Amino acid sequence: MSEYSVVVVGAGFAGISAALSLRDRGVKVVVLDRAEQVASSWRMRYDALKLNTGKQFSHLPRRRYPCGTPTFPSRDQVVEHIERHAGGLDIRCATMVQRIDRRPGGWRLRTSAGDIDARHVVVATGYDHTPYMPEWPGIHGFTGELLHSSEYRNTTRYIGKRVLVVGCGSSGMEIAHNLATGGTAKVWMAVRTPPNIMLRSGPAGLPGDVIATPLYHFPQRIADEVARRARLHAMGDLTRYGLPIPDEGPFSRGARLGVAPALVDMDVINAIKDGAIEVVKPPESFDGGTVSLLDGTRLHPNFVVCATGYRRALESLVGHLGVLDERGVPRGPCGESVADGLRFVGFLPRPSQIGYTCKRARRIANEIANSLG
Repeated sequence: MSEYSVVVVGAGFAGISAALSLRDRGVKVVVLDRAEQVASSWRMRYDALKLNTGKQFSHLPRRRYPCGTPTFPSRDQVVEHIERHAGGLDIRCATMVQRIDRRPGGWRLRTSAGDIDARHVVVATGYDHTPYMPEWPGIHGFTGELLHSSEYRNTTRYIGKRVLVVGCGSSGMEIAHNLATGGTAKVWMAVRTPPNIMLRSGPAGLPGDVIATPLYHFPQRIADEVARRARLHAMGDLTRYGLPIPDEGPFSRGARLGVAPALVDMDVINAIKDGAIEVVKPPESFDGGTVSLLDGTRLHPNFVVCATGYRRALESLVGHLGVLDERGVPRGPCGESVADGLRFVGFLPRPSQIGYTCKRARRIANEIANSLG
């Protein structure tokens, strides 16, 4: 039986931020991750992915991106950033943490490599952990190919094909645009709930989070109204394209449901306006190669890409401890101690989420270091 002062579960941005902050305070820490490499969730995303937030708000604690990095780092640049600074940490990859239980004086982690005891545990497995796929009637008989957006990489397989993208968050919109500009014959984007949309770049090319982050601290009614006016000014009224402005604004919806707005470039909006991406109603059922939509429209796509989000999947890990809310989100998503020595970090979607997570990681490290004396 191994025993440590601190164990961090997850080797993504949040987990490595916590581990680095702890090491900076002189605390020995072990990081466990189910994947073969650090930053696995970033490695598995589509090739064209880049950060929605500016590099100045999105680096590891006290460790900036190299000079010359673009304002919005690419997927590969984010992976390289995490990988470079994770060197020297005690990271146990290919180690699945299956359950966390209380024990006298701390916690016991049941893992695929055996039990591990720790005084403090920081869970940083991520808000977007396990891909979610809806179960539409007839889906298992679909004769085309169905995949989750986490499996999409680039346009190579889709040239000359018809593709239905289900979902209109940041990933859904960006994948639809990637397909529409990459030789695909036809791209539909299915929308159930019209999204709040904000531009990645604000005035003068500044990252949108320069404005969104201070707005986050305003009363929601005021922040939502500013966002609504900014959207109309930048994009115009998209109602005729199937994307009306929702009654509930981005800050109110984020606070109520933990749902982030769709953050995109203006090129995506232009592709919707010029018809390269056709907005349609969501699927109701599948029948062979036919997808029936809620309004009765019948489509015949070769591929269906489900940008339908992720689940936290924390129930089997800590569900028995009473630390999750009704949505399966930690009751203390920002690093607060939800039980003596148990913390979660990286579970609050908000503007400049990575930067905020790194600040919280430093605070967690200070609190743990002080408690250990």
